[in-house]
Amino acid sequence: MRCPFCAHDDTRVVDSRLSDEGSSVRRRRECPACGQRFTTFERAELSLPAVVKADGRREPFSEEKLLRGLFRALSKRPVATNLVHAAARNIQRRIRERGEREIPARLIGELVMEALRDLDPVAYVRFASVYRRFEDVDAFSAEVARMKQGEEGAQAANAQDRDQD
Repeated sequence: MRCPFCAHDDTRVVDSRLSDEGSSVRRRRECPACGQRFTTFERAELSLPAVVKADGRREPFSEEKLLRGLFRALSKRPVATNLVHAAARNIQRRIRERGEREIPARLIGELVMEALRDLDPVAYVRFASVYRRFEDVDAFSAEVARMKQGEEGAQAANAQDRDQD
């Protein structure tokens, strides 16, 4: 790798370790010409499918756009940044596992809502209200009621599992 300071053609690796929960390698490098040290990150480049928008346009999948949507929904909510990045990695993994060359934008939206439901209920409702284009308070209330009903069902299932133990 070329030195970013003096443009020398070769640098040596001083230290390597896993980063981002094992999805990348962090390397400390040193330039033998100028002695400067710098850090690089190495990650596998896996192609994600093209995103098919509602109007039929196709565009490349964008991790930045995915993260921007998650962070916008989670704005001013008490959710750790590492959990948001983990959710984005999980969404990308699920998309990659489908093995398709194209994926509808609607599916990505559903995966984001599922991730937000687990991260923060307020962020979920915030995202869903925009994504599903709630027209009035009744649509908003219906989504909150559906969410509460799902929580009650999950609590009942957990109680039933404990009773069986």
